[in-house]
Amino acid sequence: MQYKFSENVDALQPSAIREILKFTGMPGVISFAAGNPAPEAFPVEEISRISAELFEKDPILALQYNITEGFPELRDVLKARMAEQHCFDETADDLITTSGAQQANELSCKVLLNRGDTMFCESPSFIGSLNAFRSYGVNLVGVELEEDGMNLDALEQAVKENPNPKLVYVIPNFQNPTGRVMSLEKRKGLYQLACKYDLIILEDNPYGDLRFAGTPIPSIKSMDTEHRVIYSGTFSKILAPGLRVGYVSAPKEIISKITVCKQVSDVHTNIWAQAVCAKFLEQTDMDTYLEKLRAVYRQKCNLMADGIRQHFSKRVRWEMPEGGLFLWCTLPEDCDMPAFCKKAVSEYQIAVVPGNAFLVDESAKTSSFRMNFSTPTDEQIIKGTEILGGMTREMLD
Repeated sequence: MQYKFSENVDALQPSAIREILKFTGMPGVISFAAGNPAPEAFPVEEISRISAELFEKDPILALQYNITEGFPELRDVLKARMAEQHCFDETADDLITTSGAQQANELSCKVLLNRGDTMFCESPSFIGSLNAFRSYGVNLVGVELEEDGMNLDALEQAVKENPNPKLVYVIPNFQNPTGRVMSLEKRKGLYQLACKYDLIILEDNPYGDLRFAGTPIPSIKSMDTEHRVIYSGTFSKILAPGLRVGYVSAPKEIISKITVCKQVSDVHTNIWAQAVCAKFLEQTDMDTYLEKLRAVYRQKCNLMADGIRQHFSKRVRWEMPEGGLFLWCTLPEDCDMPAFCKKAVSEYQIAVVPGNAFLVDESAKTSSFRMNFSTPTDEQIIKGTEILGGMTREMLD
């Protein structure tokens, strides 16, 4: 039978990243290609204890339907926590829990953009969100990402040149895939542009709690005097991604529409997982807990950075992040980066992600690739950077 797919999905194709990831499960392959948090950072004992208490004292809560907006106890805790961070204005905002930040971003696009409307994103950017946005037939425009954030001059020019500009998607903290941080100056500048051209900003902050160096920078949401910033967060990087609990804070009118769309999509996010997150936040000294978490990522990042310094060709440029899960490396411009990534995994059994996987146009030329330091073991980081470094010296020196 010949199947005819909807216009929204017909043009969607598997990402180039899949060609690399299919090797990662093979015996002997060291994967720097994942984006998973460190397994040793999961609070397994605490989640087990909270779950046991929940099923002993109130099992029906965890097993029955609940409201679409989210488990009320968790929403209250999150609103209070975000208000302390100046990311929630109780007079103007509301909050809904979602199945990870990915759903928060996808539903934000769904309720605000029509087919053909223009949405802007950093180039490169998170592949999961890019595919979600593409599925709605929007005009997705990538804007150059500089070392301190999106090129605002290029953004303004793109706003002028494209039809129906509506939404700007950014990951200001330890951006995926580059690990870069948007400067305070650019956060202010982006908000000013949004006000000038009547745009909405979607601020995705999955990695903000994982700062292990440098000084925190206020969120764009904390600057929002005109109620034009949507802020998405998640428990995936600070508790466990398998819980699938995220959240989005936005003006009440936007949240009301997101709620209707979520009702259609999945009724509500897993209530057991939401209850676990609520109890965890209530019972845990989060400052102490997060500092322990940051220590794990600081150590793993430094280990990978040391391996790169020691073993990589000096012709490979790379950036030391202040947090998050990723390192961004760039080969000389005359190198075939996709071929480099394929050779690394097929011949040297080291998997990295080609940078074009994170572009709006995956066929565009880039010489960069992403390395993840959170998922592999320390032993794999040491061995893998040495092997990959030897390959870079053979090719480039």
